Amino acid sequence: MDTRETNVKTLAYIGDVVYELYIREYVISNSREQVNKLHKKTIKYVSAKAQARIVAAMNDEFSDEEKDIIRRGRNAEANTVPKNTDVVTYKIATGFESLIGFLYLEKRIERLEYIIGRSIKIIEEV
Repeated sequence: MDTRETNVKTLAYIGDVVYELYIREYVISNSREQVNKLHKKTIKYVSAKAQARIVAAMNDEFSDEEKDIIRRGRNAEANTVPKNTDVVTYKIATGFESLIGFLYLEKRIERLEYIIGRSIKIIEEV
């Protein structure tokens, strides 16, 4: 699979799942609560607002290639927008998910895990 030629929405589609799985594992490993409470904790990290915050906080840490993928994801046409966020925030989050999907498909696991680790720290600082 040539990830540079892959539709950016496809990258975001897989990136959404990968990011949420990492976050769920993190939340589960740090809590012994019931599933509904785990879900509420997970949302804190995976919401579009959280992902947009991560992109803003890490902007200087992204390589030019990573910034390009985020930009492509952000500029992709949004067919739907969740009712709990605005279009701009949603598009930035799509860019973040595109980057996560790209890194995962490229098997750049060390970089992927670094970004997710930094993401957790950024959200916990809020």
